[in-house]
Amino acid sequence: MKKNKLLIVSLFVGLFLSATDVYAAKKSDDDANTYELLNLFGEVLERTKISYVEDVTDKKLIESAINGMLSSLDPHSGYLDAESFNYMSEQTKGKFGGLGIEITMENGLVKVVSPIDDTPAAKAGIKAGDYITNIDDETVVGLTLNEAVSKLRGKIGTKVKLSIRRVNSKPIDMTIVRKEIKIQSVKSEIKEDAVCYIRISSFTEDIDKAITDAINRAKKQLKNNFLGIVIDVRNNPGGLLDQAVAVSDLFLEQGEIVSTRSRNEADTVKFMANEGDIAKDLPIVVMINEGSASASEILAGALQDHHRAIILGEKSFGKGSVQTVIPLRDYGAMRITTARYYTPSGRSIQAKGIEPDIEVKPAKVEELESFALNISEAELKNALKNDSDEGKFAEKKSKKSKEDLADYQLTRALDLVKALALYSKSEK
Repeated sequence: MKKNKLLIVSLFVGLFLSATDVYAAKKSDDDANTYELLNLFGEVLERTKISYVEDVTDKKLIESAINGMLSSLDPHSGYLDAESFNYMSEQTKGKFGGLGIEITMENGLVKVVSPIDDTPAAKAGIKAGDYITNIDDETVVGLTLNEAVSKLRGKIGTKVKLSIRRVNSKPIDMTIVRKEIKIQSVKSEIKEDAVCYIRISSFTEDIDKAITDAINRAKKQLKNNFLGIVIDVRNNPGGLLDQAVAVSDLFLEQGEIVSTRSRNEADTVKFMANEGDIAKDLPIVVMINEGSASASEILAGALQDHHRAIILGEKSFGKGSVQTVIPLRDYGAMRITTARYYTPSGRSIQAKGIEPDIEVKPAKVEELESFALNISEAELKNALKNDSDEGKFAEKKSKKSKEDLADYQLTRALDLVKALALYSKSEK
């Protein structure tokens, strides 16, 4: 028995040592392969410089190689040269030059995530989901995202010709004049005398302060007649994570807003709401569509999971990843996906998007004229007068502008807020 036990132990130790040797050998092989591949890279670089039909600089080759390495990981990772890095910094501050569209790469083509409000692209009729196939009559197939962005940008006042493919539509050619893009990220107005409508076109710096000011103005103006809020993030491509958290925090009393989870569990970060809801007891409707991405989805997901708002519209874009921009001294920066974000209930919306609570497709609303002979009680001969106080009980007519009627989704959102407000009053 002792001999058998000794034999088993010796076999176990032998197997353990063999496994350790194999691991060490594998690690050594991996290191060797890495060095071999780096040597291969150097050889390809040198041969390209010598043999390519035209002169090419080391800088161009190496930057292209770095970008290829990063962009092969996912559509949102990549290398930013110094010019692209400066452009991105300007964009998050709400001022930059170009057409005013957020784009990504899909199936070798440039896909429009969303046009930004009041920009040349939006005014030209570019829509979320459009595919740009050609820029100045040159195909985009084979271009990286950065290369496509560079071709779309240019000096203010210059023109760029785009070929657009749209679902259920013939190919569209359009020429757009580049302009300096100054984004007013937040716009607000009082709709139908009692609803505060807040349009967020992108999550740039300090928009939480602009939204706070808009709601406080509405409170002061409407007082007890304040029925609710519509937050419109349709065609909002996202922006700064901290601003998505700050805006969500405005409407939540407590709990998680969003969490980011990386490859290492220890690096999980949870963003929590601070006490205080600026719109306490007021109903909120958030409008989304396929152009609502990233930070817009964080806001919609947080308010949806906490049952603080009703989400209305169409399924959102589905960008549930977090990118970190790492400056590289004088050589621009690298943008790399470092985490996924999750809504408070633990949902990942990556490639799935936020499903609206009430799906409303875009449609056209028209007031119909009636030519029938419709007579009311008040028009009958010798009809009795209403003896109630007309000043006190007179029915208020809803004021819908032509713009509101043209936007079916907004019309539905405003009606929903009013219905929720009436319901909440009846419950008290």
